[in-house]
Formats: sequence, C-alpha cells, structure tokens
Amino acid sequence: MHQTVTKPVDSTRRWWVLAIVVAAQFMFGVDAFIVNVAIPTIAVDLHASPAQIESVIAIYLIAYATLVVTGGRLGDIHGTRNVFLVGVLGFTATSLWCGLAHSGMELIIARLAQGATAALMVPQVLATLHLLFTDESRSRAFGIYGIVLGLAGAAGFLLGGLLVTIDIAHTGWRSVFFVNVPCGLVIAAAAWLIMPTVPRRAGTRLDIKGSVVLFAGLLCLIGPLLFGHDVGWAPWLWAVMAGGGMILFAFVKLEHAVARAGMPLIDLALLADAAFLRGLGAAFFFFAANLSFYLVMTLFMQRGLKIPPLAAGLAFIPLALAFVVASRHSGARARHRGTRVLLEGCALQIAGLAALALVVDALDAPTPVALALVMLIFGYGQGLVMAPLSGAVLSTVKPVAAGSASGMYGTTAQIGNAAGVAAIGAVFFAIESLQSARAGFLVSLALFVTLIMMSAAFLTWMRRASARS
Repeated sequence: MHQTVTKPVDSTRRWWVLAIVVAAQFMFGVDAFIVNVAIPTIAVDLHASPAQIESVIAIYLIAYATLVVTGGRLGDIHGTRNVFLVGVLGFTATSLWCGLAHSGMELIIARLAQGATAALMVPQVLATLHLLFTDESRSRAFGIYGIVLGLAGAAGFLLGGLLVTIDIAHTGWRSVFFVNVPCGLVIAAAAWLIMPTVPRRAGTRLDIKGSVVLFAGLLCLIGPLLFGHDVGWAPWLWAVMAGGGMILFAFVKLEHAVARAGMPLIDLALLADAAFLRGLGAAFFFFAANLSFYLVMTLFMQRGLKIPPLAAGLAFIPLALAFVVASRHSGARARHRGTRVLLEGCALQIAGLAALALVVDALDAPTPVALALVMLIFGYGQGLVMAPLSGAVLSTVKPVAAGSASGMYGTTAQIGNAAGVAAIGAVFFAIESLQSARAGFLVSLALFVTLIMMSAAFLTWMRRASARS
C-alpha cells in the first residue's frame, strides 16, 4: 500500500494545467463524434459488415464504461499525473493503431484498446480540476471545461467531414485517427513538464475481478445485438445474451463478496437509493438515444441520400452549437425549476425528431440545410437535458458517496450509448437490407422517440421518489 503524500500540490501554474487536461478531454470528445462521420467511408474501404460498423463504435464505449471507475481508482493509487500520462500516451498509440488497421476486425480490436486507454485518461481530468481549483476560480475553471466539452461535438463533425474529404496524403478515413497522434504527443509532453504531482489516496484498492466480470457480462449482453444480422439471428445468440444477463447478476453477488474483504467496484449502498436508481434508468434511456442518433443520421445522409462526408458533417454544426447554448442556459434554469427543465428538454427532442420524420417523409431528397435546421430543435432539447442530468441524478446521494455515484452514472451513460448503437443500429441495417435506408431511418426515429419517452418517465418517477425521501 502506498503512503499518502502530504506534500502540498503546486498550483502556481494551474491555468496551464487546466489547458492541458481540458485539451485531453477535448481530444476524447472529438474522437467520439469524428468517427461517426467517417464510418460509411470506413465500411466501404475495409469491406466491413454492418456488425463491424456498429462494433467500431460500441466496443470502444463498452471498454471505456467498464474500466472508467478502475481508471479513477488507479489515479488515487498511483497519482493522477502518472495515470494521466499513461492514458494519454496509450490513447495516442492506439489511435495510431486504429489508423493503420487493415480489416474491420483489426479496427474493432484497436478501438477496444483505445477505449481502455481513454478510461485511464479521462477520470484524471476532473480529479485534477477538483484538486487545483478550490477557491472562487472553481466556477470559472469548470465553466471553461463545460464549454470545451460542448464544442468537441461540433469540432468532431466538422473535422471528420473535412479530413475524409481533403484526403491528406491519400490517407482517407485513417486521418481521423492519425490526427490524435501529434495532439496526444504535445499534451503528454506538456503534462510531463507542467502537471504537478498530486497526493495519493491511502487504502484504495482495485477490484480487478469486478471489472473483468462486468466487461464480460456487458459484452455477452450487447455483442449479439451487434452481430445478430450477420449470422441471421441464430438461436445461440439469444443463449449468449441470457448468459450475459446471468453474468451481470453474478457481478452484483461478487461485489457483495468483495465488499466484505475490500473495496468493490461500485458502492453497494447506492443500490438501496430508489431515486438514484431511477435516475440511472433515465440516464440509460437518454444516452441510448444519443450516439445512436448520430450514427443512424450519418448513415442515412451518406448511404441513403448520397450526401458527401463534408456536407454531412457540416449539417450537424447547428445542432452542436444549439446544444452548447442550451447547456449554458439549462444549469441556472434547473436550479430554479428542477427536473421540469429536463422534461421540457425531452419534449423538445421528441418535437425535433417528429419534425425530422415529416421532412424526410415529405421530401424525396432533403438537403443538408433542411436537415440541419430541423436537427437544431433536437440539439437544443438534448442540451437542456444532458447538462443538468448528472446533477439531478446525483442530488439524493450523500456527499461521502458522490465519487462512487459519479462513476456509476458515467458507466451507465456509456453503457446506454453502446446499447443504443447496438440495438438501433441493428434495426436500421435490417430494415435497410429489406426495404431502404429511408425506411430504416424512419423506424429508428420512432425508436428514439420511445427511448426519450422512457427517459422522461424515469425522470418523473425519480422526482416522486425524491419527494418522498
């Protein structure tokens, strides 16, 4: 066990440190969206199946979701600076591997490794900000963090379309991964020179068994949704999914056993908080309609409407900017109106999806401009929900359990993203092969509406539980 370092943290260069860790968060955020724009081009170049296309996104999210809590614990044990450096260098190396991949399966494995290294890098960002900004500058620092987080989506869409279109040195889609290499090396060098050594937390242990079992359970549960179309939904797929459910049930039992002898991956006391669990349900359904929307929208624009990658990327910019504006407004409104703001955001998302369905159904070839204007409604509604959602879900949690609850929230969000990509992506590809991309897109929109309605229902249910407590 490491001894706690009592030496105070050097915060004289904390604004430079803020720039470094926020740059890493920006790189991570851009990567989540830049791949969406390049996915159709990747599919053609690597002759990737629909399952492989979905897996390129979903496996990254599963790896990140199951290891992000472990990444945070490693930062406590070995120091956030050390783990941050390992994470950034690992993310840089795996990004290079992604860009050099020669098959769909190799790219999937590289993305798995990239998600694992991201789980080392990202938790150290907020941990560093919490440590360095404890005075009146705290709100300013987190404000900068929030703005950069929001702008990452717009940058990802724009950069993805631009890089695929420019085709630098004939690298095509590979450049969307290669771009992380110089950025990552600069961030790592700056962190090595400037980032302070932070105290280590005594008594923190790793629950490696829990991480492995959780990853295996999620992979068995979500994996068949990714590959079902390719194997004709064979009966053994359903057996694997059932096995995944049993593994996740065993995971809870394992955590109880670990809690008696050490530090489990999750705080089991939180499972008794009804409002928190309902909030996690709301987060799961909300995020299930998040990245999956961008995947299906990109596939429909490029495969169904034959819109070029750059024009498709630009069509998302108004949505991303509306998301940023709504995020800036929603925090203050949520403090005064509570979960009603989130419900309004859900209603706006549904209205935007309905308008999008009307446009696609009425026009044979809707232009990127027409699609962009309609998606703006969805983006604003999404921003109203996403920014205050974590605060609303964590509002009933005791301060002593805030860290564990935040980890569970982040894990649930990424699992929701992965499940949505797997399930709705499978529906889109199945209907596209039977009818058309337009039909697959319209059915997907109906599923997005259903998921958001489920999220709203859980938010309402959460509010009732909070009122009773």
